Amino acid sequence: MPELPEVETTLRGILPHIEKQTISKAVVRERRFRWPIPSNMPQILLGKMIVNVERRAKYLLLKTHEGTIIIHLGMSGHLRILTNDQPHLKHDHVDIVFHNKKILRFTDPRRFGAFLWIEGDPYGHSLLKNLGIEPLTRGFTGHYLWLRAQGRIVPIKSFLMDNKIVTGIGNIYATEALFEAGIYPSAPANSLSVERLEYLVKSSKQILRLAIKRGGTTLKDFINSDGKPGYFSSQLKVYGRAGLPCVICHAILQLMQIGQRSTVYCKRCQRR
Repeated sequence: MPELPEVETTLRGILPHIEKQTISKAVVRERRFRWPIPSNMPQILLGKMIVNVERRAKYLLLKTHEGTIIIHLGMSGHLRILTNDQPHLKHDHVDIVFHNKKILRFTDPRRFGAFLWIEGDPYGHSLLKNLGIEPLTRGFTGHYLWLRAQGRIVPIKSFLMDNKIVTGIGNIYATEALFEAGIYPSAPANSLSVERLEYLVKSSKQILRLAIKRGGTTLKDFINSDGKPGYFSSQLKVYGRAGLPCVICHAILQLMQIGQRSTVYCKRCQRR
């Protein structure tokens, strides 16, 4: 699933091509998504100008003066900028065509994503209004995590991936951040000191920023807006490496299940 770095990479890729551009046509080939695309979406979007593109957690917000397109990439979705009317393939479900001849194409093989329209404040939408703090902001600190962790005995990895606590840190980056911070993934959230949580926050921010710089992580489905893969996969130290030696101490990396998600860790480097 595309996580925060992949969505941020997508935003930075599409923004220069669609900002201040007016929609001349919208084509919806498939409406049956997790939340069905409105049948009148082409009529709604016609003539709208994209005044800005923002990211909230893993959602992209394409803002116009009249409303906002909310896009979620789901498990396998991606957005691409096309410079000509290339023939669409089976899973190319939505095209937005602009007056500058650029096409924003939404592809989603599994159709777990979203392509919605909302008038008024998009942050009041049910999908966005209860989201937690953004992990790359100043407000995301060890003290913030410590306060939210009081009374919470859930594993720290599940806590870090809770979108009501902090948004956008999915399985890949939570696994990597916990390794960098030397924290055992199933340690109860309320058992960690402010100091250790501060190091976890620092590790999380460093990894997310590096992943954005490298264009995200491509494991299977993700490509960015110009059709290229993300290159952070070469930087992964634990995710997907169960049974291989730790890059630090050379102990064999272990695999456990936390919240029905696979978690790889080092029993020597990550202490309780």
